[in-house]
Amino acid sequence: MTDKQWNDLKAVVNGEILSPLPVGFIIDSPWLPNWSGISILDYFSSDEKWLDSNLKAISTFPDAMFLPGYWSEYGMCSEPSAFGARTSFPENEFPHAFPCITSVDQIKQLPKPDPVKDGLGPFIINRLKLNQQKIEEAGHKIRFSVSRGPLNIASYLMGATEFLLAMMTNPEEVHQLLRKITDYLSGFHTHQKNLFSSIDGILMLDDIIGFISEDQFIEFGLPYFKELYDQELSIKFLHNDANCMESVKYLPSMGVNLFNMGFDTDLNLLKELTDNRVTMLGNIPPRDVLAKGTTEEVKECTLGMLNGVKNHSRVIFSCGGGMPPGVSSENIAAFIETVQSYTP
Repeated sequence: MTDKQWNDLKAVVNGEILSPLPVGFIIDSPWLPNWSGISILDYFSSDEKWLDSNLKAISTFPDAMFLPGYWSEYGMCSEPSAFGARTSFPENEFPHAFPCITSVDQIKQLPKPDPVKDGLGPFIINRLKLNQQKIEEAGHKIRFSVSRGPLNIASYLMGATEFLLAMMTNPEEVHQLLRKITDYLSGFHTHQKNLFSSIDGILMLDDIIGFISEDQFIEFGLPYFKELYDQELSIKFLHNDANCMESVKYLPSMGVNLFNMGFDTDLNLLKELTDNRVTMLGNIPPRDVLAKGTTEEVKECTLGMLNGVKNHSRVIFSCGGGMPPGVSSENIAAFIETVQSYTP
């Protein structure tokens, strides 16, 4: 993000209404590689192609905030790899991490990974270090430390069904696992901040909090997220495009001030449930409209969203979730144009 975009983001989070209204998207490996004309494996394995893809996006759409910006990642394999999960990287499909915990009895003996040396983390960080100068020469800076959230990582280490079941049958062991993951994440985010002085934000992504009850979230989610977000940072960003109704009212107490939700949730309701203390990033349908719709359908849906929001403070207009595969440049341009030409 440029200095202006970063300052605009902070202004929106602080309650200012910008003119034109702000546009932002989470972009990463599901969309960027194929949009820029390369395979997903090329995107993961070539520093040059990774950088070129990101540069192409920011030059094509200079009026959009791309979050977190220059995201160095290996999909869902990024953090589970540090705990020993086997990873698979098809040439042009999403990578996958396989469970490495087959019994809750293994959790106690699970080693705590080194956030500096273990798994794919060192490659994630080194890619940023190798490209930092070029990123800054393009007028941008590395603004966020990034990771998946603790419940998301746990679901990959155990399998989603097995992890959710263990919450009910073996809560003590689940807490042991979440403790180890949280300690790792704390170290990994600290490592990123220590290396890049421009970092003033944190992003975590965790859809598993959308699959549990409010009571389960209070026990297994809230304390760990609150601990991880307890930092002196300007932007504390959470992505959860699964169900958020069991957890959304706890976002302020978690420390979150920027939230990306699913498309099937009303922005007005989310603002009400959080007392308009959290900036919302959303939320037209990402697949059925932004990816599969015509430009006219994108404009119509975007205009409906704009007209439907009662209070335009603390909203960055986007799709519900990250940018999905297959979104065309024409549809993104139509979205941006509709938002930026809108007069509240």
